Amino acid sequence: MKQDVFLAARRRGVRLGGALGLAVCLGACSVPQKDPAVGDEADVRRAAQTLLLTPSGGGDWQTFQLPGKLFAPFRSVVRQGRPALQVHAHRSVSVLRRQFQPGIAAVGTLDFSWKVDALPEGADLKDAGATDAPARILLAFDGDRSRWNARTHRLSELSQLLTGEPLPYATLSYVWSRDDPVDAVLPNPRTDRIRKVVVESGEQHLGQWREYRRDVRADFIRAFGEEPGPLVAVALMTDTDNTGSTLQAWYGALRLVDLSAGR
Repeated sequence: MKQDVFLAARRRGVRLGGALGLAVCLGACSVPQKDPAVGDEADVRRAAQTLLLTPSGGGDWQTFQLPGKLFAPFRSVVRQGRPALQVHAHRSVSVLRRQFQPGIAAVGTLDFSWKVDALPEGADLKDAGATDAPARILLAFDGDRSRWNARTHRLSELSQLLTGEPLPYATLSYVWSRDDPVDAVLPNPRTDRIRKVVVESGEQHLGQWREYRRDVRADFIRAFGEEPGPLVAVALMTDTDNTGSTLQAWYGALRLVDLSAGR
């Protein structure tokens, strides 16, 4: 069945690597990672529940593996006295995601922290073949899909075919870039339904814990030119598959505020 899906995608003239990358970046589901170290997976879920504070009403934090991609597992560690989720990436894609059903109607501030020890060699967030990043926080939103262009509808259909889920309406990504300026907003080279906000750039702060606070609504409006719809997923993502790079990333405390709570 999976081979039939791949052949169908090829007949439609779509690059599978790019399509699968889009599926993760946009929050679409994929195959759960079956790590033989069940205890480690349980540790990661417990650590995520404590470390990554997100609104109630969502499912469990889940790690995912893309078909045809190497997966570097998350590990629960303490780094420089801080609890963290660690990824040792090597030509790999690592995703940890939590979904919300129904979506979160109004998101406020997002506080998060991370540390990386290197940047992917040759990475370029504007090049479809080199869009690796050592650390990302992704927020996927629902919205009016009738506003999409025909190409985005085709990508969403392909995502449904490959992963069982359509693309979210829009995805906002906070990212560490190799050389783009901080606060730049970059459209994904394959679809304008992903917009990246650069919160860290270059090598100056490698090996240091970095902390951020973002106004999600303001960032979404600046990136997409419209009000955000309900938040349907939040994810951590480290990827080095395109550049074949090796690095380590640590994700520290995260807190996402639900402004609709108590309304």
